[in-house]
Amino acid sequence: MAGGMNKRGSGVPLGERRRSDRVAPAAAPARRTPTSPCPARHCWVGDPLDEEGEKRPGLLLEWRQSPDGWQGLVVYAARVRPGSWGLVQEWLPGSSLTPL
Repeated sequence: MAGGMNKRGSGVPLGERRRSDRVAPAAAPARRTPTSPCPARHCWVGDPLDEEGEKRPGLLLEWRQSPDGWQGLVVYAARVRPGSWGLVQEWLPGSSLTPL
């Protein structure tokens, strides 16, 4: 069995491979670690600007806490005109974002 349980040196600590660190609206977002200096994370945008009713893949750039809860600064593609797509950057509530 190639790459079995004794594979060493994958470079990703077990604590960073787990999926239990999903961000809930009331929970603080995960912080950067020394092994991942880039703050950007993939996510799903559940409420895109064009309101076409489907989730869009996005890039989460930053978190901030507002009086209403956590918000994420996200970049994603949206239909800006009929037949034309563009990039949108906006602050969205954490409840609209889920990990990719």
